Amino acid sequence: MMKIKKTSESQFPTYKDKPLVRCGNTIYYGDMRDPYVIKMDIKSTKVLANQEIADEVTIQLMRTDSTISTKKQIVKTSKKNGLYLAMDISEAWLERALANKED
Repeated sequence: MMKIKKTSESQFPTYKDKPLVRCGNTIYYGDMRDPYVIKMDIKSTKVLANQEIADEVTIQLMRTDSTISTKKQIVKTSKKNGLYLAMDISEAWLERALANKED
């Protein structure tokens, strides 16, 4: 089960100590002050037990450098079925990118 918590020092909920910010069907995972963040777009939803849940999610590992073109900001892209799988790969990609500080 995913553990999402809201810390007192942050105004946003966090997952594994990184902020989660949602705007409509787009979720950003990570700190914008870091060199990389994850952008997740919920492309479709389904109803399960009378609740609407994410079905198809597109994931992008992105550079936060606003001086480069939007196209060059995207490092990796994938598509997953369900938010749980999307969060799982997102966390791995972000941790590796931040550890390597690859450019």
